[in-house]
This record gives sequence, structure tokens and C-alpha cells, in this order.
Amino acid sequence: MARTAIWKSIAQSLTRDIAVGRYAMGAKLPSEAQLSAQFGVNRHTVRRALAELSEQGLLHARRGSGVFVATTPADYPLGKRVRFRQSLRAAGHIPGGEQLAITTRSADPKEAEALQVSAGTLIHICDALSFVDGQPVGLSQSCFDAERFPDLPKIHRDTKSVTATFHALGLNDYTRVWTRITAISASPFQAGHLRLTEGDPLLRSECVNADLSGTPIEYGITYFAGNRIALTVDGEALEA
Repeated sequence: MARTAIWKSIAQSLTRDIAVGRYAMGAKLPSEAQLSAQFGVNRHTVRRALAELSEQGLLHARRGSGVFVATTPADYPLGKRVRFRQSLRAAGHIPGGEQLAITTRSADPKEAEALQVSAGTLIHICDALSFVDGQPVGLSQSCFDAERFPDLPKIHRDTKSVTATFHALGLNDYTRVWTRITAISASPFQAGHLRLTEGDPLLRSECVNADLSGTPIEYGITYFAGNRIALTVDGEALEA
């Protein structure tokens, strides 16, 4: 009876470890040296086992960072009403956020056009990180008309949520006017915040939200980690 190749046995052992949760989704595996010592083999044998699991989609390597258990991207629907936290909670995920900075400055021409204000109008800029199940998935910058929402920075620091901030400001509903999505490579700055490697794929989502009268209230750009978020379009959006 033919013996199972050692690298296959290692691959099977690691697969079982992942299946029982010893290595959670997104977790970093021990180094090749550590795995070599654990299984009593050389690094080439370990590398062959890791390559097999990578081909199966169970693992992925980040240049200069190591080998990680692959994550299943969380679906984030884009429709007429886009609500990051509500959508993810409904799908069984745990959303979160971290405020990086809130500043006020003059709008540049592109921001002014998106918000339909005059160039040079003061706007509030909110930079933040979004999390799903404890992992950073999005690096965002949102712009708001400072004249219309003078108290937004103070409220947003407390709520840490755009939707909750709008509610506190008397806007109980708003809709997405448009979304533009492009694929880019992560810069060192983006990769650092999102715990990725420079050059990893990102989805750049640019959008405008408006109140029910059609007046823009938010212009934002978010950089999503391409392997952690799947942007989906629902039927409501397609009909629109």
C-alpha cells in the first residue's frame, strides 16, 4: 500500500486545524521554520504543503508578512439605501469602526461639485477605519457641508456612525445618489491601516448620499480590502 507523501500529511493536518478553529479566518500561521520544527521536516516539504493549501484557497501569502488563513469576503450591498453597519449585522457579522481624524477645511473643486457647494466652502472631513468581525476592511474619508452641519464633528465623535450622526441632526433617512467603483493597488499608507501588504488589491468606492429632497449631504471615498469585502448590487439598485 502506497504511503501518503509527507507534505500531503502536513497539508491534511493543517486543514484539520483550520476546520476545528485552531487557526481562525484571517489568522497568521506559524513561520516555515516553526512548522518545519513542529513536523520534523525541512522547509521545502512545509512549503509544498502550504502551496497546496493556497491552491485550494485555504491560505494566502502576504509578501513580507507571512501566510494567513483565507477569509470569506463579507457581502456589502450597494443599493438606494446603503447602511454599512446595519447590512453587516443583518448578515450575521460584527461591524465596528475607529475614527482617525475629524477636521474642517475649504472644499477643493471636486468635493464642492459633489456636494453642490461653492469652491472654498468650509467642509468637515471625517477619516475612519471600518471593521468586520475584528478585521479592518475599509479606510474612508467622508465630506460634509460645514455650514449646513456646524455641529457634525462633535456629534460624530460621540456616535462614531454616519447614520447615527444624521439621525441626531434630524435626518432620519437619506439615499445613495451614485457610486463609482474602481480597482487599485494599496499604497504603503493604505496597507498599513488595513493590515495588508503594499500592492494588495483594493476596491475604491466613491459615492454621494443625498437627503430626500435630492440635496447632497455626504461625499465619500472608501478603500476596501479586496479579499475581505464583496460589494454587491441589489435588485432595487438595478431597477433604479
